[in-house]
Formats: sequence, C-alpha cells, structure tokens
Amino acid sequence: MIDLIDAGALASWLDTQGFPPGPVEHLTELEGGTQNLLVRFCRAGTHYVLRRPSRHPRPRAGEIILREARVLEALATTDVPHPRWAATCADDSVLGIPFVIMRAVDGVNPMVRLPSYAAAADGRRQLGRAAATELARIGRVDYVAAGLADFGHPDGFLSRQVPRWQAEWEGYRRLPGYPGEPLPGMDELAAFLTRNQPPDQPPGLMHGDFHFGNLLVAAGEPRVAAVLDWEMATIGDPLVDLGRFLASLPDRNEITESGGALWEAGDVGPVSEIVAAYSAVSSRRLDALDWYVVLACFKLGIILESSNARACAGLTDAAIGDRLHAMAMALFARGRRVARV
Repeated sequence: MIDLIDAGALASWLDTQGFPPGPVEHLTELEGGTQNLLVRFCRAGTHYVLRRPSRHPRPRAGEIILREARVLEALATTDVPHPRWAATCADDSVLGIPFVIMRAVDGVNPMVRLPSYAAAADGRRQLGRAAATELARIGRVDYVAAGLADFGHPDGFLSRQVPRWQAEWEGYRRLPGYPGEPLPGMDELAAFLTRNQPPDQPPGLMHGDFHFGNLLVAAGEPRVAAVLDWEMATIGDPLVDLGRFLASLPDRNEITESGGALWEAGDVGPVSEIVAAYSAVSSRRLDALDWYVVLACFKLGIILESSNARACAGLTDAAIGDRLHAMAMALFARGRRVARV
C-alpha cells in the first residue's frame, strides 16, 4: 500500500505549504486502518502521519478525508487529545486523492501493543475510565465556537438512524457477487429501535467510531494520548458514541471486536465504572443506555458488513471481509440479546 505515496510529489507539495525544507524520509505504513492508509514519515527532523483513502476507495472517500481534516483543525481549540493538524490537500493531482497531514503522536495503540501497566487489572480499569472521560469531553465541546456549527444536521438525528442504515444496507446488495442476505435479526432490531427511541437531548460533537482501536495511549501511565480516526465525526447525539464504545467491550457472551493485545490481557473493568466515569464529566441523561447499545450494534454491524460485500465484489481483501462479517454477526447477536428480541 505504501506505493500509493509518491515521496517526490509529496515533498514538492509540502514545499508549497511552507513546511521546513528537506526530503520526505522513513515512510512507514502504520497498522490499524482498513478503509484508509496511514503512513508515518519524517521531514526536517519532525515526524508526521499522512492519512489518505486506500487503493480501492469507497464512494465519497475524498470528501470524507476532507471532513476529517476539518474536525482536526477545529479540535485545536479544545481539551480533547488528538493528532495536531498540519495540512490538508484537496488537490487530486498530488497523490491521486485528497489527504491530510498530522503531527505524529507519542503513544501506543493498546490493541496492537500492550502498555506495561495494562498487564494488571487495575491498570486496565484506569485505562477504561480514562477513555470514558475523554469520550465525555468530546460530547462537551462547544462545536459552534470551534467552527463546526454547519458540520452536521442534529435536528431529528436519532429518528434518521434506522432508515439511514437500512438504506446503507440496501446499497450493498447491488454489489456484484454479494449474496445480499440480511444479517440475522435485522428487522427485529430495526423495529425495537423505532419503538423505543428516547427523547432528543442537546446536540454535541460526535466522534462516530470511538473504541480502543482508535486511541493512542501513553506508554507509561493509563492516559489517552490521542483520539484517532475522525472520519465519521458529525454533530448529533453524543450518547451514540457511548453506546458504540460499550458495544465494543468484550463480555461473556460475544466478542464484537477483533482480537487485540488489550483484550488478550483481560477486560477494562465493569461497565458500571465506565458509565460512572463518563457521567462524572457529562451532564447527559443516561437512563436509555441499552437503546444506544442496540443502535450501536445495528449500525456498526451494517458498516462492517460493507467490507464483506466489497470483498465479494473483489474490491477489498477476502480475509478482511470474512473477519468483519464475523464481527457484524456478533454485534447483531449482542443487539438481539440486549433488546431481548
């Protein structure tokens, strides 16, 4: 995948953006992305990360990258830990598709490499609470002051979710080679979500895909160094993020995320502690959390199934499609269990 980065073209473009002069060196592909390519590089002694769509970009991939870049720029005025924005390129002629440049962050992805403190149960519990705290801070961002007033459409956000993801699913069925069979329980979960939708709360900034695989944590202490991967960010109901985070945590019934170093060591403590840490920072009502967990299972299951559909059509790796299909099935199983349908 690193062949998608033309170091000479990138260096020339960086010159036009006022970066310190010098060659683009030490290009290294980073782990963690299936939909986008992450490449770390060095220029003039400073380390950066370039993020661009993969070899077979999804529809609107360039637009999505540009939205992510806008969020990173806006976060500079907040207390949310994130990769510092450095530059955005909307010109397809440079690397063939838009991309964003970020400053590299000193941290580790706990799903790839376990920090030493996370080998102990107490260290993992502290890390779980730290993650919940940062998630709550995202929902507290004054998105209007940050310049994101027009970034989403919060009115009727929850009522749009079920038809939005049902339509997404219908789109997959047009891909050649994909059988198009509904995931087990799809209709039952859609009906549950429609019947039990909670009242709207004040809108806020949403990350859109908050889980440990999208975090860098400090190597020496249970602290979040940066929240990554803002491509699904929007303005809506931040409790959708909390539901997604809770749905990612392993329990005794289903493992809804692929294996990783953190989960091999153990869990991050009781869900009640995660929720309490979130509640200590957020003023939002949490009495409908089960509904948000079910929504997360429904939405994320459909999103992950897109990779299976794309694999059937030869647009992505078959092994990735199989793995994400298994995760989608596990998510729907959890959703049915939580909703009791």
